[in-house]
Amino acid sequence: MSTNTAAWIGSKGAPLDVKPAPYPRPGEHEIVVRNHAVAINPYDWITQAVGGLVTRWITYPFILGSDLAGEVVEVGPGVTRFAVGDRVLGHAVGTEKARNNAAEGAFQEYTVVLDHMAAPIPATMAYENAAVLPLALSTAACGLFQKDQLALEYPSATAKPTGKTLLVWGGSTSVGSNAIQLAAAAGYDVIATASPRNFDYVTRLGAGQVFDYNSPTVVADIIAALHGRTIAGALAVATDSAGVCAEILHAATGTKFVSIASPPVSFASVTPGSGISLQLVRLIARLAASTVSTQFKFRMRRIRSKMIWGASLMDDEVSTVIYEDFLPQALADGRYRAAPEPLVIGTGLEHIQAGLDAQKKGVSAKKIVITL
Repeated sequence: MSTNTAAWIGSKGAPLDVKPAPYPRPGEHEIVVRNHAVAINPYDWITQAVGGLVTRWITYPFILGSDLAGEVVEVGPGVTRFAVGDRVLGHAVGTEKARNNAAEGAFQEYTVVLDHMAAPIPATMAYENAAVLPLALSTAACGLFQKDQLALEYPSATAKPTGKTLLVWGGSTSVGSNAIQLAAAAGYDVIATASPRNFDYVTRLGAGQVFDYNSPTVVADIIAALHGRTIAGALAVATDSAGVCAEILHAATGTKFVSIASPPVSFASVTPGSGISLQLVRLIARLAASTVSTQFKFRMRRIRSKMIWGASLMDDEVSTVIYEDFLPQALADGRYRAAPEPLVIGTGLEHIQAGLDAQKKGVSAKKIVITL
């Protein structure tokens, strides 16, 4: 009988605590993965800090985490894509309301993963590199391809140029890095923003032009670059970037839609805790005010928008398009890059809390990874 260990969160706002966990068993269309690397996302520390706001359904203690890479050790009924011993990456969805299952959290040695939310990885790809992909890839895919989002053409090895241009605000972020590659693989030209030190990185991912988001003329410069082009819409990744994307789309020709990947305010200042602090109340007030202001601007300019929920593709065809039809061969052929680069800060579950704290402080063109 295999044993399992996890980094548990015991209550809202509590630090992670490494201790034994039940060994998970796969259900229908599920696999069990022995994790060799996990990655950290903002969603993880936001859930830790204000879980009562974003994941009210969770019953503590619980196991967080979305990004993993490892080896398949068990397959459940109905699984045909994977066998024991396969090397895979997976998007763990335990915190989703429809799943709400600690066995499906990434921050443990063994995790249950839905088979349509996993993909094989090449033998030459390190687990640390593969682990950077899942949630950021899923989030970018939702924003680009879901029918109630930008509804772009799907990526493929034989995609033809669409003649349209996508704007990605925040191109060096984890989500932006994947959005650029996915859009390029679907036949779209990409204009992105980044800091100057990341221009080369974003260009290598497939962006045709990159602009400094801190430049006082960035809006005018991008509008000028879009002259004579047809815009396919915008994906706003950076905090409070939706409004500026709307301003650009208003002046452009084409699809007037912004897919929003980040909230309009940062939660980095929130101190984890179980109660509602004055600090959190003020942040919620700012969030509400910013949301109302942005939506007013959208309506005045006749711009449509929608927030992205990165795990929502588990319930539609986009998960199959990405994790089954596109990603495995694209990784094998070297057409898709596991980006951004992993920043490994330790080995063992006991380093995950440090990973959450480090990600909260911010990283640039990197993703924090812990090996197991």
